[in-house]
Amino acid sequence: MPELSARRREPTDALTAETRRIVAATEAMMASTAHHLSEGIENLRLKAIVHELPDFLFVKDRDSRFVFANAVTASSLGLESAAQITGKRDFDLFDFETARRHFDIEQQIMATGEARIDMEESYVLPGSKRQICRLTSKIPLRNDRGEVVGLIGVSRDITERKLQEDLYRGQAKLLEMIARNEPLPMILEALVLMIEAQLTGIDGSALLLDSEGTRLYHGAAPNLPGGYSRLIDGVTIGPKVGSCGTAAWRGQTVIVEDVTVDPLWEDFRALVAPFGFRSCWSTPIMTSQNNVLGTFALYSREVRRPTEHEMTLVALATHIAGIAIERKRVDDRIHFMAHHDDLTGLPNRAFLKERLANILDQARRHNRKVTVAYIDLDNFKDVNDGRGHAAGDEVLKEVAARMANSVRASDMVVRLGGDEFLVVLVHQSSHDAGITRRLRELQKAINRPIRGEDGEIAVTASIGVAAFPFDGVTSQELLANADRAMYRAKEGGRNTLQHHEGGGTPVGMPLGEQEELHQAITGDQLFLQYQPQVDVATGRITGLEALVRWNHPAKGRAPPVNFIPLAEETGLIVPLGLWVLNEACRQARHWQDMGLTPLTIAVNVSAKQFADPDFATHVAEALERHRLQSRWLELEVTESVVMQDAERALAMMESLRALGVRLSIDDFGSGYSSLAALKTFPFDRLKMDRSLVEALPGDKTAVAIVSAVISLAQTLKLSVLAEGVETDAQLDFLREARCDEAQGYRFSKPVSPEEIAVLLKAGSL
Repeated sequence: MPELSARRREPTDALTAETRRIVAATEAMMASTAHHLSEGIENLRLKAIVHELPDFLFVKDRDSRFVFANAVTASSLGLESAAQITGKRDFDLFDFETARRHFDIEQQIMATGEARIDMEESYVLPGSKRQICRLTSKIPLRNDRGEVVGLIGVSRDITERKLQEDLYRGQAKLLEMIARNEPLPMILEALVLMIEAQLTGIDGSALLLDSEGTRLYHGAAPNLPGGYSRLIDGVTIGPKVGSCGTAAWRGQTVIVEDVTVDPLWEDFRALVAPFGFRSCWSTPIMTSQNNVLGTFALYSREVRRPTEHEMTLVALATHIAGIAIERKRVDDRIHFMAHHDDLTGLPNRAFLKERLANILDQARRHNRKVTVAYIDLDNFKDVNDGRGHAAGDEVLKEVAARMANSVRASDMVVRLGGDEFLVVLVHQSSHDAGITRRLRELQKAINRPIRGEDGEIAVTASIGVAAFPFDGVTSQELLANADRAMYRAKEGGRNTLQHHEGGGTPVGMPLGEQEELHQAITGDQLFLQYQPQVDVATGRITGLEALVRWNHPAKGRAPPVNFIPLAEETGLIVPLGLWVLNEACRQARHWQDMGLTPLTIAVNVSAKQFADPDFATHVAEALERHRLQSRWLELEVTESVVMQDAERALAMMESLRALGVRLSIDDFGSGYSSLAALKTFPFDRLKMDRSLVEALPGDKTAVAIVSAVISLAQTLKLSVLAEGVETDAQLDFLREARCDEAQGYRFSKPVSPEEIAVLLKAGSL
């Protein structure tokens, strides 16, 4: 970061010593005439030396009238000669408040006979607008009988030093604001004020370039006239658009000495004239890749070029502004990624959860209706199997675009996952007119054949519809009923639209499967596989994650995605989670009994488990039952789980930490509450979501985010594990970025306990 060179601060005792020498010389010089101070100084040689001193020296009588002052003192007060100051008081030279302050201090010095050393004084000199700061010492002057007859003052200008100190403090404050992620307008305003405080008669401005790179918008201009700021807000950049518009266009500093004659301001002279600005110097704010982010400008009401000092300050300002703006863009990108689907760009479940509750609240207040349509593409698996996943992705993107183009701006289209979507129709009146027609039009848009590389692809969808408030008054009720209606549409022959009819039992899956899952939990049909976690630097296995599988008696092995949603919907996730916890503890103890090196076993915890008041007791019982030391168990919770009820979650985590188990935040980066969660809750480890890792190292945004996450975790003394590592390139990047651990198919797929034993004996991957 550019820094202004600072004049080394001289120790205060140096000024004190100099003061004492001058006082001694002056007292000796005036000893013979102290009884009559107005007779002046007789020693002409000493007088000449005193006038050559760079510091301020003066003598005052008991009434605080000047008896003598050296040349630099008189000059600073706007007087042509030192003789002109004789007989004057500060009330004749300064504003009343400044003079009164000086007078009170001097009278106290002469009354008590006690000197005041190294006082910092700030004031505005006559005829100037610039505040100066001086380091002043005032010492009582005595005659040969020891009586105080006046005082001697010595002062040194420390304005530049104080400005440097203020600048350093300002920089530190700005960097702290950036680190705290305070709003960008507040940061930019503080930056402009910091620069303005270093200068006299200068107003600053920061403008931001829009995402299209065509217009400049208001960033901060705390002291520019509001009317002028509004007039230039949104100006289109170009080769002849004043100072700022041209600087953004060129990507170079533009200095205009006189806006009234410079051709760059030809089209804007009438705009700027009423505000009295005569010169404007603008410098682009750049990214580290030299892309323009905005401009930083200084305005003066004088016709002139900027000084070298002013341009150094501008360089500092643009550098800090660039850091702040880039940080904001990264945060916006993280927020977008957390709330939008990567493939289609549509909002995701996290966004839906936040928005739908607000939408229903507004509808409740204004007595309006909200309709949700749960949409599932028919036979989408056939597209993936027959034409490949690339073709399937293209179908999803095209269908998403069609749905987005078929609704109003006030409506919302969400991708729930896979081939499932949700459409929310909002801001309707309390009656149903037009809703069915709009849904039919939406279905027609989806059903149009999609042209692929191998010919047209037929697409149909089953749609389930539920309406607020008739089919549910909460988000959960509304979505559940729309989901049930969608399954009825599937059962009715697909490519149909069904409205919720009320009543009935949950049909998230065929009714018999709930009982099957219950039997699986109690009947020894579940089993665990384990995926190794590896030290990035050494390749040594450091831990294992336990992953549940279902060995269905008729359908064979089923991955979690096929039964975990049902378990969560029906409440079976609690007994299922307890089975996983106990089995992982049993297996970990068994490996240790085999003589294998103890490793941490990570177990995922569901939201319903974590909300169970007895969960910590269940964990303690599992550890005791299987004789496993608590330090070998790690519980993984997602940020969404702990943020649902932060107070209760914190209490539960404290109970678990008291047992000695480790806690990790899983899928970090998949939700925007992550930073708050890291600050609030006592995690030991951070697991980066695979969506952040999979784009490495080619995606610059992903590189920036992952690097920031690792740096943040290290600052908070958390270990970092990257999930979903599949390539050598990803591993190389993580190693260079000093990520601690990694997990993924690059090392091993989830395997059986027997295979884990073989891997542990080998020691590394």
